[in-house]
Parts: sequence; C-alpha cells; structure tokens
Amino acid sequence: MITFPEGFLWGAATASYQIEGAVAEGGREPSIWDTFSHTPGAVRDGQTGDVACDHYHRFADDVELMASLGLQTYRFSVAWPRLSDLSFYDRLVDALLERGIAPVATLYHWDLPQRLQDAGGWTSRDTALQFAEYALAVHERLGDRVHTWTTLNEPWVSAFVGYGSGRHAPGVTDPAAAFTAAHHLLLGHGLATSALRSAGAQSVSLTLNLSPIHGDAEPARLVDGLANRLFLDPVLKGAYPADMLDYMAKYVDVSGFVDDVPLIAQPIDVLGVNYYTTNTVYTDPDARGHREYPGTEGIRFAAPTAPVTEMGWGVVPSGLTDLLLRLTRDYPGTPLMVTENGAAYDDKVDASGQVPDPERIAFLDGHFRAAHAAIEQGVDLRAYYVWSLLDNFEWAHGYHKRFGLVHVDYDTQRRTPKASAGWYRDVIARNGLPD
Repeated sequence: MITFPEGFLWGAATASYQIEGAVAEGGREPSIWDTFSHTPGAVRDGQTGDVACDHYHRFADDVELMASLGLQTYRFSVAWPRLSDLSFYDRLVDALLERGIAPVATLYHWDLPQRLQDAGGWTSRDTALQFAEYALAVHERLGDRVHTWTTLNEPWVSAFVGYGSGRHAPGVTDPAAAFTAAHHLLLGHGLATSALRSAGAQSVSLTLNLSPIHGDAEPARLVDGLANRLFLDPVLKGAYPADMLDYMAKYVDVSGFVDDVPLIAQPIDVLGVNYYTTNTVYTDPDARGHREYPGTEGIRFAAPTAPVTEMGWGVVPSGLTDLLLRLTRDYPGTPLMVTENGAAYDDKVDASGQVPDPERIAFLDGHFRAAHAAIEQGVDLRAYYVWSLLDNFEWAHGYHKRFGLVHVDYDTQRRTPKASAGWYRDVIARNGLPD
C-alpha cells in the first residue's frame, strides 16, 4: 500500500454559484455572475446558474451523498450575495457536522455582489474593505462550527480572466484593471485575514491556482511571475517580486501597492493549492501572446502534448509533485492542502444506469500518487479535495463540462455516483492506494 500520513484529510469541493441555484431566494441579491450569465453570448448556449444543481434545496441529500463516499471534509463557498440571510449555511454546516464531515468555508469564489461591481468592483479599494467586513459577519455566524476559513479562491482568475480577457464575470477587458483588481484582491485577503484573526478564527488560508511554467527561460520567468509569484510573494514573503513591480508599472501606478504589502502579508495557517496542469512557453516574435497574461506578445503558449481532458488541459501528474516541492522550497514553513484537483470528461449514464469514468479514475490515481511522492520528499501536505463533488455550472462553459464524482441530470436533478466515486470511497477508507 501507498499510505498517506495519519490524520490526512480527504474531501471534495464545490462553489456557491456553480451548484446552489435559488438565485432569488433567501434574500440573495444579484451577483456579477447573474449579470454575466444573462448577457447574450457570454456563456455557452446562454446557460445560467439560476438553478444549477439546486443544492440550496437539496443540500441534505447531497450531504448524505458525501457521507456515503466517506468524505472527511467538504470545501464549499459562501455566497457574498446571501449575506443578508446566512441561514442556509447554518443548515449546511450543521448537517455536515452531524455526519462527521469537517466544513471548510471559502469566503469568495467569484460571485461578487453586482452592487459592488457597479461601484468599481475589485478595481475599487473599497471592495477590499467591504470584503473584510463581510468576512467578519460570516465568521460571527458560523465561526463556532467552522474551523478552517479560506479568504479567496483563485484571485488570479478573478483578476486576469474577469478583468483582463473578460472571459469571466464581470467581463472587463483592460490590463490596468486586471492588475488593479489583483492588488485589491490581495489587500482584501490581508484585511479579511486580520479580521478573522481578531474574531478568533482557528485556521485561515488562501487558495491559489498555481502551475509549473516550463520552456524558454525569459518568457517562463515572466509568465511564472504573472501566474504564481505575483500572488505568492506578497502573502508569504512580504514583498511583491521586484520584476513584477517593474512590469506592473507599465500599466498602473504601483507606489500604493508597495505601501499595502504589510496589510497583505498576514500570516496564514495553510496555503490552498489548486492544480490542474502545467504550461510551456517559448519566445516567438510572431506570437500574439495570451490576453490573460498582459503584455505577453512575442510569447507562444504551447499546446499540451500529454493526453488532455475535455477542457483541453494536459494531464501531467508529475507537475503536482514539482509544484508542491517548489512551494516547500521557496516558501518554507507553509503547510499545504490541495484544495482543487480533478478533470472534466464526457461522462454519460449507460444502459444499466451506471456512469463509467475510467479516465477520471486514472487521472486521480496519478495525481494522488504524485502528491504522495511529494510528501515522501518532505512536503507538509495535509488534505486533498477533489474537484468536484457534483457536475455543475462550469462558468463560461455552462453545463457542458462535467468534473463531478457524481453525475447530475440537469433536467431531473437526479444524482448518480460515477465509478470514480466508488473508487474514491475505497481510497479514503484505506487512506491510500495499492502499491
């Protein structure tokens, strides 16, 4: 057996807008994703999260599903638009605890209230201040039962996909806005971390989507700076990378960014790592670059050569080992948890009512082994959350990409555990894999 350390936690993850539905119930106000998904052409086939997986009404059954898989922990996000009435999360957290499942609450998984976007969204410093107030209010309601708090999920995506390429809500296409949003997201994290600490939060984390960058040295360092170091260094080293400050200064005034670093660099208890694939970049004078990495004209982003998922992402388990080792080397003393890892495949219910998904099983098996290899080399990895518990609304892809351990028929809301769900149940029960 390949056995994980005693106390290692196995879980699954979801996000509020992707599964909850009930967008006009319980006092919920509109979010940027409500606005964006109802904008013609923004989401594939005009699909929205209005109903999604109807988790708002079906959460009790979904918690029973989690228990049937043996999940030890569940990572969910609180919808900021539900701040006026958090009773749904009271019910959810209580149901999880009744089944012995540790709740991990993410405070921001991209569903900013539209009223804040109307006032500038993450390009406004005030949004960071309001985020800290929101964090405090949620902790006041749930802090007696939730041990681990994650401030932000993937601020790179919020900034550079939401404000850079405009592929995600709020659909802005402005590099200066993207860099400004990135800074204010980091500031919001720091302010929220301080607020949570003052309220007695036991464990505070930040989740970043990170990726090893390979290829030619100069473009690889630039893209690594934009994707990884821009977010890691202010939080874990107490300084923006010097090369990134110079780079951002082409687009925005960074003098205030430096002044804010002490507010950003609040100690965290654990870093959440979302890993899906690696990236390779080369110098190519004719390349158009990538809109989500501002200023990368002349850099070619290579297509993956490995087997790919339905998202077109290369399947590279070794990249997870490399990433975890790099984080341990460059940011020593920071405990880690894999807060998202998973794959989309074209899963279908077969004639017998089963959902075979051997590709997902192979994907997860390879990545679990990669995580174990990192642990054997000294990485302090404490938990692993599979993305995702349920098939769900996959942002601009609508319902066309299925990441779930559990298949969802969106017409009937019928849940059918896939073969990977049973396989994962066995992994959890053994706390490991066959050698």
